[in-house]
Amino acid sequence: MWQHEYVGTTVAAPEQVWRVLRDLDHWADWDTSMESVRLDGEFRVGSRVVMNPVGQDPITSTIAEITDGVAYADVTEFGGVTLRFRHSLEPLESGGTRVRHRLEITGAASDTLGPQLGPQITEDFPAAMAGLLALAEK
Repeated sequence: MWQHEYVGTTVAAPEQVWRVLRDLDHWADWDTSMESVRLDGEFRVGSRVVMNPVGQDPITSTIAEITDGVAYADVTEFGGVTLRFRHSLEPLESGGTRVRHRLEITGAASDTLGPQLGPQITEDFPAAMAGLLALAEK
């Protein structure tokens, strides 16, 4: 298994961050690594999400977890690995929110592909987090 987590904090309340995070069709507004993101169907576990990373072919993921106002995760499977992306929100005593963006790469080829793909995939986590939090604070 290979894993990486990036953490950010904001003055925005968890509800404000969740409002932006759950609006999958507008992720490309704040995640500059995406040309487009499209939710196929309802926002629920099992629904498909088609993501079109900049300069790459579209990727289809499946929503694996939704805890309303707290966590969202999707999974993508290919080439002997499973990529699980998870965002989680934690209210702060100060009234803001701690946001965690985590990637776990598991599967038969994860020991090989994780160190190769993981850093490339997660290098944009800081910029994506900044975009998410900036939009939540508006």
